Amino acid sequence: MKKIFILAIAALSLTSCRLDLKPDSDLTYNGYWDTEEAVRANRVGIYAKFRDYAYTLWRMGEVRSDIWNGKTIETAYDELLIVNDITATKVPYTGWASLYTMIHYVNDYIKNEATAPGTGSAERNRMLGEVYGIRAYLYFTLLKNWGDVPIVTEPLTGAPDAETRNKKREPKAKVAEFIKSDIQKSLDLFGSNSSLYNGKNIYWSKPATLALKGEAYLWFANVLNTGNADLVEAKNALTQITGFSLVPEFKNLWGVTKENNSEFIFAFDYQVNQATHFLNGVLTGRKIDVAAYYDKNGNSLSDFVVSGGNRYGINDKIINIFENDPEDLRAESTFMLMYANNNGGAGYPHYNPANYKATMWLKFLGDVEDGSRNSYTNMPMYRYADVLLMLAEAKNKLGEDPSSEINQIRKRAYGANYNNHIYTNSSVDANTKAILDERLREFLGEGKRWWDLMRAGGNYIFQEVPSLNQAPISGNPKKLYLPISQGMIDADPNNMTQTDGY
Repeated sequence: MKKIFILAIAALSLTSCRLDLKPDSDLTYNGYWDTEEAVRANRVGIYAKFRDYAYTLWRMGEVRSDIWNGKTIETAYDELLIVNDITATKVPYTGWASLYTMIHYVNDYIKNEATAPGTGSAERNRMLGEVYGIRAYLYFTLLKNWGDVPIVTEPLTGAPDAETRNKKREPKAKVAEFIKSDIQKSLDLFGSNSSLYNGKNIYWSKPATLALKGEAYLWFANVLNTGNADLVEAKNALTQITGFSLVPEFKNLWGVTKENNSEFIFAFDYQVNQATHFLNGVLTGRKIDVAAYYDKNGNSLSDFVVSGGNRYGINDKIINIFENDPEDLRAESTFMLMYANNNGGAGYPHYNPANYKATMWLKFLGDVEDGSRNSYTNMPMYRYADVLLMLAEAKNKLGEDPSSEINQIRKRAYGANYNNHIYTNSSVDANTKAILDERLREFLGEGKRWWDLMRAGGNYIFQEVPSLNQAPISGNPKKLYLPISQGMIDADPNNMTQTDGY
């Protein structure tokens, strides 16, 4: 494959002051699209680049929520995000988090695929459906973070034409319509093909686009207040996803040998000699530190194989949710509490804050091979549990009974003790809280909690995240969106305006 993807990304400069659509050099070589094999190679490159954004997407979807202000072994990352100390002068993800760099690659594919040999074949339509789905996801991410954002559909070409250099921020409603359009294009291109490419969930698919449609239309209805029509669309999209099922035991979702399972719909792919999982570097620990600690049963961790970092720590709220519900089997496969001592050999059958040191993340931990811990466990973006609980959201908002979907999740979570935890339909508010609680437990550490709370609408996010009720957010819903930097505004005052509320 030609090395188009290792061209100087600095040429894009999308982390600089403005959305500059004129790079210093062309990113598309003449002749690159002359063969079908080149088109296939470009598609592979898109997935490689998309994977590079996994950590950023995880941070965006979880760090500002009610999870990560607990103890860490090393200096914590993202402290400003964790406490929501975000202002016009304390701006995270400057330059739109470089998401327009990724959008360039997608736009480049869409434009050039149309004139490359073989366009219009079933294979090429499927590939193009994948790319439109990814672009819709990228713009949905921009919408969720910043609200009003520029819409760019052309690749960077190096053309000096001034009117292609910069773009204004489009209103949220227009961005939502663009996302809807890309979702529909993706579905049309997939047609009746709902299969996974080569049977693998590491490629975008029609079910992935349907999952995205469900999530996006729930957002439009609940956050942008577009009404019940979008709730119906969300419900219909989610009910069209077939061919997937819950893995019978939650613990069997995680691990290199278990990732091509019946539940994952789309996952970022990690492979030896390609890319390693980012979470081990921030949610586990260094062996020299971990070796001094003990698990809750009083077992020494001196022989625990790990080589990472410990930069995010779950808080007492999260620990106590599982502490107060010991029949929930998900905790034992999600995290391990580490203690300073073994309590005289008795361990700590109940949470002991005084001697608790930090959390070892078990979800995505990886397996031990030849004396070392691998970091190649794939990270799901969508899995069937997500579909079920989003379907519960849609049904609840439409005044329908969501208990069937909630109970499918609980049946796996509680195993033999499920009968003690059967959920019965209640009010819309009570159902919403139950769904949020179920999603918190099910997707902890998967980069979803912040979006879940925002998508719920109303005041749920302010009820669950105390820092949002303090300065500088001070309960202002406009500040749930992110600001852009003053440098971006100063460099392009005719186009760039600050996010409303800052």
